[in-house]
Amino acid sequence: MSIFHSMGISSSALTSQRLRLDVISSNMANIDTTRERIVNGEWQPYRRKMVVMTPKQTSFSSALNRAIDSQSGQSTPAGVKVSRIIEDPTPFKTMYDPEHPDADEEGYVYLPNVDPLREMVDMISATRSYEANVTVLNATKAMLMKSLDIGK
Repeated sequence: MSIFHSMGISSSALTSQRLRLDVISSNMANIDTTRERIVNGEWQPYRRKMVVMTPKQTSFSSALNRAIDSQSGQSTPAGVKVSRIIEDPTPFKTMYDPEHPDADEEGYVYLPNVDPLREMVDMISATRSYEANVTVLNATKAMLMKSLDIGK
């Protein structure tokens, strides 16, 4: 396995965590959005989005093929990828406000299922993961630079 593979692995993680941070910021921006889309003829509030990541290599046969390719010098790095962005199925929050334009006939307003505390925890987790991958990328770069110095 080449030292360049660790750069590929780190870069895939950086890209995935950046998308995760984008989704978290979208959730926070829509924390008060009571009209996102129409479902069954009625407006629905914004529904929290979540990023699902999977390893780029998922089966034994793909790992075996990767190992065989690495012997021929054509190996592709493993890493992580965003497989999909899903919506959180938790129910919407309700608030009694009969004066609100989106209140139902009983006076309740359905609010997004975005919890700011959960979003902040996810944001800290994504940021720390991003920082860890930057550290790995910088360490790999330093090793490459040292190996070039040895070759002088």
